[in-house]
Amino acid sequence: MLDLHGYGPSLMKGALVTVELALLSLLLAVVLGLLGASSKLSGNRLLVGGATIYTTLIRGVPDLVMMLLFYYGGQVMVNMLSDYIYYEYDIDFFFQFDPFIAGVLTIGLIFGAYMSETFRGAFMAVDSGQIEAGKAYGFSRWHTFRRIMLPQMLRHALPGIGNNWQVLLKTTALVSIIGLTDMVRVAEQASKAEHAPFKFFIPVALVYLALTAISELFIKWLNARVSVGVAKGD
Repeated sequence: MLDLHGYGPSLMKGALVTVELALLSLLLAVVLGLLGASSKLSGNRLLVGGATIYTTLIRGVPDLVMMLLFYYGGQVMVNMLSDYIYYEYDIDFFFQFDPFIAGVLTIGLIFGAYMSETFRGAFMAVDSGQIEAGKAYGFSRWHTFRRIMLPQMLRHALPGIGNNWQVLLKTTALVSIIGLTDMVRVAEQASKAEHAPFKFFIPVALVYLALTAISELFIKWLNARVSVGVAKGD
């Protein structure tokens, strides 16, 4: 990377932070998405209601508000709990929210709601006749899920997962507002110091563009892999 008045290495480190943040957030979002989809399809009123409240609340609140609320509001709540424990039990402790962990949790929580709908639709697209066939062959619920539902669900869910990942990747730029030194924050600090916003933000834009382009190619390859043996139009 170009030196960029000495900010080049810092921008590179910031880009690595962005990639790590995005991958960990994606992992959390997938786990929450599977839990949310399973809850909505479970038929249990409590689980369905909880998952519906989660997806409705998260999708209705702007991502920026969620980030600020979770990071700063969460720190206030921890401080209040710390004060309470100190006055009641004379135990002194302090916990400082880490911007990286807060970013992963917030972005994962946000996109877990979107993944829930993606996975729910994908599960519903699996032919129920094949599930019945698995039961007829004596498959347990776990084997039916692992051998029949999961592979086919993944094929239906992959386009939605890919779209969510592309948006998630760009959403990582929000962590700069809570103090995490990602490449957006480095570029912001450098542009203010050097009075040259284009010199620093254009490379950041190109890095995001490269990441999304590589992701698109990988998703197309993965989609071709999971669709092997499936006739077009199925």
